[in-house]
Amino acid sequence: MYEAYAKSIDFLLENAGPVIRYRLRREILNDLSKSEEEKLLSEIYEMPLFRRLCTYVRPDGYIGRGMHSWDNWRGQVLHETPLEDGECAARLLSYYRIPKNHPFVAGFVSAMRDEETLEAEFSYIPPERGRYEERFVGHNSGNSLMALVYTMQALLGYGDDYDDLRGFQDICLEGFRRVKDIGSLDEITKFDPSLKRRGNCPYIEDDEFFPDYYTLSMLAYTKSWRTRDNIRMMADALNNINDVMKPENALAIRSRGKFHGPCFAFVNPIRPFRVDLVDSVAYKRMLSEAAMLGVGRSVGVLGETAANIEEAIAVDGVLRQEYKSMGTPYPTAYVDARLEEYAKGRGRTSFYCDLTFWAVELLYLLDRGDAESRQ
Repeated sequence: MYEAYAKSIDFLLENAGPVIRYRLRREILNDLSKSEEEKLLSEIYEMPLFRRLCTYVRPDGYIGRGMHSWDNWRGQVLHETPLEDGECAARLLSYYRIPKNHPFVAGFVSAMRDEETLEAEFSYIPPERGRYEERFVGHNSGNSLMALVYTMQALLGYGDDYDDLRGFQDICLEGFRRVKDIGSLDEITKFDPSLKRRGNCPYIEDDEFFPDYYTLSMLAYTKSWRTRDNIRMMADALNNINDVMKPENALAIRSRGKFHGPCFAFVNPIRPFRVDLVDSVAYKRMLSEAAMLGVGRSVGVLGETAANIEEAIAVDGVLRQEYKSMGTPYPTAYVDARLEEYAKGRGRTSFYCDLTFWAVELLYLLDRGDAESRQ
């Protein structure tokens, strides 16, 4: 790996902060001693966002309030920062690779797995109480509270540890299997032209199987489902999504007689990375999670992405994009993972470190997937 991407790796080791150096050496270079790991983790624990997260750990182990939840309710500010939301907190712990036995991680997962605790944590405003009561509605398409709770446990390293989480892996696989052989979205949706509602579009019922970013994440961060046949099926499904889905596609879910939009459902083509496209809605993160499946370059959009990256870093190993704003520092569901601190005077360097690590990690995952497919 070092020989293939030496310029990029040298740039990161010289310029990146502790999270990137930790993940690079631990997950890709595999050259991290126990003492070096402890030193880097101690640096990560002193980072501003992690220190902020410490203030949101509740006595029962839950972190923040709710999950992908209301920020404001009838004039009451519910989240001091986005990091006070449970999903945002889980993503930070995951992206920083805080060990699963760390008290914050273990306590958070324990709280998510205790029904009384979870019910209490979703009882602070009426909409959240109702959401908890219907927490499995829309589960098969990843559009339920429990799909989110299960996925966050997987991001924290526990996705293969419990029967219910392994069961959700099967549900996720079924959603991708559902779209693997279709010729258009029309084959698996319903449409009622007589409905008098704004933005009337095709829909699925709330018990239908369908893939979205959360079901992809669940599979990306787990292993129990991985067989050669399942990995090949996932590659075929992702390729078929790009073959048959259209940019103008829209989809709704009908539940209890009402319609709502699915969260990040795969109803549009997956875009490859391009240096001239700066997209803040998690598209690089989604490409990484697709690569984490072990599919290698057999997925066309990943092969195209890899070729674009390799061309972009050919000169000095650094991946660059032009940008107007660095956006939020918080790891919400709507942004790509950001591992660097953007301190004053280091913004551009930090941005390039984030981009370059993303590129190196993705190429590493694709190389590994290609090698395993040949075995």
